[in-house]
Amino acid sequence: MILPGSAVRVINASDTYFGFQGQVQRISDGKVAILFEGGNWDKLVTFRLSEIEPVDATAGRKAKKK
Repeated sequence: MILPGSAVRVINASDTYFGFQGQVQRISDGKVAILFEGGNWDKLVTFRLSEIEPVDATAGRKAKKK
């Protein structure tokens, strides 16, 4: 499920932002505004829901050993 604040990835291979990951800012009329942040730039771009997928925010983290 994609909600504001969710981490998402662009899956449309023909899009300039293909593979980029960002944060959902708002959802309206089947479109999603995603905020991309990178170093010294921020960009808000709109995509259709079919062009993005949720990202598992916990993937790649190692469990702490006790």
